Amino acid sequence: MGRVYVVGTCDTKAVELRYVRDLLTGQGISAVIVDVSTALRAPCSGQPDMIDPATVAAAHPDGPQAVFTRRRGSSIAAMATALRRFLCARDDVDGVLGIGGSGGTALIAPALQALPLGLPKMMVSTVASGNVAPYVGGSDIAMVYSVTDMEGLNRLSRRILANAANAMAGMAAHLPPATHDTRPAVGLTMFGLTTPCVERIVSDLEDTFDCMVFHATGTGGRAMERMADSGQLAGIIDVTTTEICDFLSGGIFPCDDDRLGAAIRTGVPYVGSCGALDMVNFGAIDTVPARYRDRVLVEHNPQITLMRTSVEECRAMGEWIGHRLNRCEGEVRFFLPEGGFSLLDRMGEPFYDPQADQTLFEALERTVEQTPRRRLIPLPYGVNDTAFADTLAATFRSLFNGEHS
Repeated sequence: MGRVYVVGTCDTKAVELRYVRDLLTGQGISAVIVDVSTALRAPCSGQPDMIDPATVAAAHPDGPQAVFTRRRGSSIAAMATALRRFLCARDDVDGVLGIGGSGGTALIAPALQALPLGLPKMMVSTVASGNVAPYVGGSDIAMVYSVTDMEGLNRLSRRILANAANAMAGMAAHLPPATHDTRPAVGLTMFGLTTPCVERIVSDLEDTFDCMVFHATGTGGRAMERMADSGQLAGIIDVTTTEICDFLSGGIFPCDDDRLGAAIRTGVPYVGSCGALDMVNFGAIDTVPARYRDRVLVEHNPQITLMRTSVEECRAMGEWIGHRLNRCEGEVRFFLPEGGFSLLDRMGEPFYDPQADQTLFEALERTVEQTPRRRLIPLPYGVNDTAFADTLAATFRSLFNGEHS
């Protein structure tokens, strides 16, 4: 049996941490407080069922002295590193529940991100109602907004912390039924406007492969690549590379400069395409930057506005993708859908722009150093046509089986 680690700074959150720990132990869950204060002595120090800051700090690669610097910024960053290494080295973690304000959340979240996907992890935070992407990343952290600041307990904070403790107790005590799926896992990327393609590929492959579909919203791509890096994916079918549009043009769902990095590092079979490279994502229409207001815009829903990528942006994307593909040493097939990149990039639809699409194709063909293992393959279909999806599925199956023709 493992235990739940309740993490926070005892110099400011001792009352809240003890309250949550006691709620957990009251339900029969083994729980321990992990004090990540950046002072050596804190109100919880020396108490039973707690791990003191010095023990955590000792996990820092440069030792405790790197943590206790008396400089808030550097101490928090160093303690974050120490906590990540400390928790990842434990073999008895049934779940982790963090409590913090802005500083505590910044300290604890990197450790939660580093823990295995599927392990219960929760963060009760004063900043959980804003942009939580930096804290969650590509992980499965449950963020709970504390509503009130955490300065002692009150009638509302007791309820919110109890909700978090009860949720963690349920997750830690009730594991999902064990399953034994012998199918190799494959990661796929999907957007709403490439859904027909991905659904067809899944239908074609699910007899043999455990198809894991990731929403291409920046964090989705990072989560997929993290799983590939950790050896949990046997291959990638990157239908929807649209995160690159937002990365290069300032959209709200960007990847980072490591996109395609997992294919580069692992050499797993990689089948990609130009899915949704016709669009950059912004928020509600009044949030579109002024420099883009005269572009072709589509209100996807009240919160998302799509902008058609231009000839210049398509050229830049083709070159960027091409340079990344050149670093892949495994089997790579990148498909060019000549009939359009999404449901909006078809004749009669608002993003139909054959010139922009052709510019992207030409940039890829000019940049990619094609070899028997790294090939660009044009197809006379749109990305959502059945024939396009079937070709991607058949190609991946062949590559996985070692048929590299």
